[in-house]
Amino acid sequence: MKLSYHGHSVVQIETNDKTILIDPFITGNKLCDLDPETVEPDVILLTHGHNDHVGDTVAIAKRTGAMVVALNELAVYLGRQGIETHPMNIGGSYTFDFGKVKFTHAFHGSSYEEEDGTFVYTGMPGGILFTAEGKTIYHVGDTSLFSDLKMIGDMNDIDVAFVPIGDNFTMGPEDALIAADWIQADTVVPVHFDTFPVIEQDAEAFAKQVKTGTGRAMNVGETLEI
Repeated sequence: MKLSYHGHSVVQIETNDKTILIDPFITGNKLCDLDPETVEPDVILLTHGHNDHVGDTVAIAKRTGAMVVALNELAVYLGRQGIETHPMNIGGSYTFDFGKVKFTHAFHGSSYEEEDGTFVYTGMPGGILFTAEGKTIYHVGDTSLFSDLKMIGDMNDIDVAFVPIGDNFTMGPEDALIAADWIQADTVVPVHFDTFPVIEQDAEAFAKQVKTGTGRAMNVGETLEI
């Protein structure tokens, strides 16, 4: 399995025969190296409905036919735009042909801002536990520190965790270090930083301070094989 990081919270997972793209905020993301006109995911997973996570989902899904897996209200909203969706909810899991997806809690907001400034409620935010080929990836999503992260770490053998460190909108580096201890992943990768001035952080410094597992600050476009 290959994991690659593409700025903000954009993560791509390549299994033997499928490509899974998480939170494809590409257009308007100065850090992203992907092209929404050429990226070819089989599946798109979304943690929540904010524009900087939904990103280019609709355009990519319409072009490629990729199925979008998201929490219920967000999936229904996107499905009305003519793409294939699979709605889920917090605590629920489903085994697809590309792997198993389970949504966890996240403490954040979730709404989509239309072009006219109208906000559409998109249900709960979440984190994503993705399991395939004997490996488990945890995309924590946008969240504060919360104690259930320890339970999630105790209940799952997590190979790689993508943890937000930006602060202001999510937990910052100090809380993210506690989260890393609780999640107990083999590898901890910081995400959701540097995209905007208020979330600028030193990812390398964070990675060096990770005590449980190995911290790894990935460059945009860098691939990690597990």
